[in-house]
Amino acid sequence: MKQQIIKDVKQLPKNSDFSTVGIVTRISTRTDRNGNIFWDVALCDQSGDVEGKAWSTTSWWNHQGGDKFMIDPDNCGFKIEGLTAGVIGRVGDFRDQLQYNFNEIYILDQNIYPPKNYTKRSPLKQEFLESTFKNLIDEISSDALRTFLNNVFFKRGLWEQYSTWPAAVLLHHAYSGGLLEHSLSVAIGARDMAKHYEEFKVPVDIDVVIAGALLHDIGKIESYTAEPAPTMKTQGNVIEHIILGYGMFMRYAELENLDKKIALAIAHIIISHHGRKEFGSPVLPETPEAFIVSAADDVDFKLSYWKSQMESLNPQSEVTEYLPMIDRRLWRGVSEAAAEE
Repeated sequence: MKQQIIKDVKQLPKNSDFSTVGIVTRISTRTDRNGNIFWDVALCDQSGDVEGKAWSTTSWWNHQGGDKFMIDPDNCGFKIEGLTAGVIGRVGDFRDQLQYNFNEIYILDQNIYPPKNYTKRSPLKQEFLESTFKNLIDEISSDALRTFLNNVFFKRGLWEQYSTWPAAVLLHHAYSGGLLEHSLSVAIGARDMAKHYEEFKVPVDIDVVIAGALLHDIGKIESYTAEPAPTMKTQGNVIEHIILGYGMFMRYAELENLDKKIALAIAHIIISHHGRKEFGSPVLPETPEAFIVSAADDVDFKLSYWKSQMESLNPQSEVTEYLPMIDRRLWRGVSEAAAEE
């Protein structure tokens, strides 16, 4: 069977067979209503990601080092997440939605199939992202805040991780460089929104908006690992990026002697940017700057999620299945239809 990239697998109709290779980004053991064990497995390559079911009848093989033998994924003596695997499967359905069944899974020789070759990266050029970031900092009128950001990112070493880290594991910007891409998109959207409301006589500090947007997700550096594929660290699961980011920012603010009132305004943006307590923010936005960054972050997340869903949606479909994460289905819309025409 010809090997396919994951993007093409996601375009296949029901009852199609497939063969693909990618990085295992997530594996979790589950039990069905009859007490049979199965596994939820997520796989990614440079074209996208796919979530599939490995049932109790699935064959798991270790093909590392030239040998080939069957393994139990829960008791194999090594961590499968982060390794390159080959998958042979078939497209089925469940409750009228396509389902990807993984019938055979091969843990491949990592020297022949290095995970870095399957790592998805930002579609935007690194040079463009870096110059855009620096230009945003240069727009800040406050010398003290501009110096603070330059020192934190370029003198204290945050840039190396900030510029290469993912913004998520699966939902949005879940690839190398995703954190920088997302932060820039939020910052530009928030800046333009702030300028709009400033013209309508709403008192808003544009410097704080830009700084808060660039810093709002820095906790993801401590929440995730970036290589070979986005995965969640333990502290990301049990503390979460908002609290981690608040702690990181306050340490930098103290080290750089940032004005306490400005530091408080930016810290408030960081801990409130998800907009609602049930979404993980300890407090709700209470300032114009926090309202604006939270709104820009929400829109950027939803548009990125929409884009990824459209890229993997079967060409014959106009609307996705119900997506619990955003409590709705997503529609291609007229712009998507026009682009196809």
